[in-house]
Amino acid sequence: MRVLGLDLGSKRIGMAVSDAEASFAFPAGTLRSAGRKADIAAVCEVIAEREIGAVVVGLPRHMDGRHGPEADAAERFAAALEKSSGVPVETLDERLTSQEAERVLLAQGQAPSRSRPRVDEIAAAILLRTYLQMREKAPRPEGKG
Repeated sequence: MRVLGLDLGSKRIGMAVSDAEASFAFPAGTLRSAGRKADIAAVCEVIAEREIGAVVVGLPRHMDGRHGPEADAAERFAAALEKSSGVPVETLDERLTSQEAERVLLAQGQAPSRSRPRVDEIAAAILLRTYLQMREKAPRPEGKG
């Protein structure tokens, strides 16, 4: 089952997609944000086109763990996306993913400030990789797996 990772932003939505076995995360571009309703429709198209079975949305918490308006908006987006798409949608703490993505670009000799869309899709891949690793380590119910 392929999993889609989303890094929500006010200008862009960074995307990452897993392989069919949900083992690896790959950057998958960005969508230009056009308002929640349009964004959900665009993500639903991606879900259908790429045969996505689950989605993880980055939850932007404050460094001390508190929820702010951005986290509340991400939770509302996730709930609306799940309702519209019919696939399970979870949220995952995304603190520091953008900074890690910028470090990746710097290590590759690229200037993050000149490539914000690239930062967004790499941040989504980092989020998705973390989600897949957590899922892999999660205990399985009796008789499964």
